[in-house]
Amino acid sequence: MIEGKKEREAKHKHIVGILVEDQPGVLAKLSGLFSRRGFNIETIIVGKTAKPGVSHIVISLLGGDRTLEQLEKQLNKLVDVIKIIDLSPERSVVREHCLVKVASNPKARADLINISKLHKTSALDIGKDYMIIEVIGKPQKIDNFLDLMRKYGIKEVSRTGINAMQRSGQNNHK
Repeated sequence: MIEGKKEREAKHKHIVGILVEDQPGVLAKLSGLFSRRGFNIETIIVGKTAKPGVSHIVISLLGGDRTLEQLEKQLNKLVDVIKIIDLSPERSVVREHCLVKVASNPKARADLINISKLHKTSALDIGKDYMIIEVIGKPQKIDNFLDLMRKYGIKEVSRTGINAMQRSGQNNHK
């Protein structure tokens, strides 16, 4: 397909880790850069690292390889960026955390508890008409579990976003 004079690039999911100086406004600068480049961030999480004054940002997004390469070059120009890390699933451990509140009555409760055990999830809270279940795993596992829960009636979902860490011995820093 042709879009203007520019050929459209095939998009796929990328997971990027960014080590940054822990300063006010860094996240705003990064998200602004992504926005200006036309990237829609699917998930973003930020947390402290073992090194004081350094935060780790994990971003998942859809984009083409060439466009992502240009984005990485722009990220490297930002003063607060220390390092960019390719956190592709082939080279990293990728997980997500999800809490799901499911409609539950006494009749359905036993089924929900059994399904939770089979899928290695945890029932964290049981109320008169609901259960809160914790799911930890690959994003696809969470998607599949949520699909199972739809027939019971999902009342609420809270997902953390993708978190990832490079496997030992990898040297995929940009």
